Amino acid sequence: MKKEVPLEKLEFGVFVSDLDRPWTETPFMFQGFVLSNDKQLETLKKYCKKVYIDLDKGPDLRDRSQLQTGSVGGPPKPSVLTTITQKVEYKELTTVDQEMPVAKAAQRKTQGVLNDILGTVKAGKALDAPRVQEAVSSMTDSVVRNPDAMLLLTKLKEKGGHTLDRAFSVSIYMITFGRFLQLPREQLDLLGMVGLLQDVGMTAVPEELVSKKTPLSKAELMVCRSHVASSLTILQGTPGLPPDLPGIAAMHHERYDGSGYPKGLKNLEIGLFGSVAGLVDSFDAMTHTRPYADAKAPSNALNELYNSRNVLFDGPLVEQFVQCIGIFPVGALVELNSGEVGIVIAQNLVRRLLPKVMVVLNAKGIPLNPQLILDLSKEPKSAPGVPYRIKRTLEPGSVPIDPSEFFL
Repeated sequence: MKKEVPLEKLEFGVFVSDLDRPWTETPFMFQGFVLSNDKQLETLKKYCKKVYIDLDKGPDLRDRSQLQTGSVGGPPKPSVLTTITQKVEYKELTTVDQEMPVAKAAQRKTQGVLNDILGTVKAGKALDAPRVQEAVSSMTDSVVRNPDAMLLLTKLKEKGGHTLDRAFSVSIYMITFGRFLQLPREQLDLLGMVGLLQDVGMTAVPEELVSKKTPLSKAELMVCRSHVASSLTILQGTPGLPPDLPGIAAMHHERYDGSGYPKGLKNLEIGLFGSVAGLVDSFDAMTHTRPYADAKAPSNALNELYNSRNVLFDGPLVEQFVQCIGIFPVGALVELNSGEVGIVIAQNLVRRLLPKVMVVLNAKGIPLNPQLILDLSKEPKSAPGVPYRIKRTLEPGSVPIDPSEFFL
């Protein structure tokens, strides 16, 4: 049952199911959500005068004992977001086109570091911490200026065969999310290093287990999970790394409800950086092809994470990550209402459902040359009186497009 509620009477914990205006005219990612933080409430006040709450999915306003931040059905649990004590406002200083050459140079530098990491670890030698820091710093510099260029490159660097090949994209997503959360610059560098190095212990896992397509036995699963301990040993034995880094890297498989490993930590025990590491690693894994699963479209992966908030991951943190990445993330393949296919190349920070898109296939599936660039926020028309809109995201590999040929 749905109930109309004026904005001034809203309380945290209710499920907002409908607005008094179309969802596409607001920054909200999903049509329906648990009201759980001040930012959501302020956005509602900016765009709406009243909303509708679903009493089948959340409490009524009169049952104030259940109104809370986070999930319904128990006492309020503080989010790791409450541990942020210092914020920095970042502004985009370059366009995607301007930033792309610099981002490519940073990507090449980081790839060289990743290649050396493989050889160094296999040889039993310590990592070159200053070189890792230099590579991460160059990526952070680019993300601080404009995150979209680096995010676009993460979707193009997906052809390597080793687990560490994901390290580049995990690192970029962690830096970008830290920027979105307005964390200080030195914390962005720390997150980037964690993302780059947290799975370094996978080099000790036999390749036949890493590439196995069938379910792992209990013994095999334990071997794979041992990569966390291996990573911790490697990172603790590397002089020059930030002292907090090994411990944070060891928490990226811990989960909000205590179901993760290796220690079964819960909620605030995982901390902000450990929670970010686990959330980003899960998103990146789902959007990459794995031996036992095809890659998910970014929107589907985000929806899966959203549905697991306050269970596997800190709820408010998940909601912030969805806001950061956007329902149509940079690099996503999308089908437009015209039947054309494009690649999202830049976000719209105000109207997240209307990003900038490069159209690469016409409605008949024929490649366009030159490609058409559409800024959907400016209401370009696909037909007289019909503005372009994104109809859906496409699963990776569903259309004959290699995005790298347009950007690399």
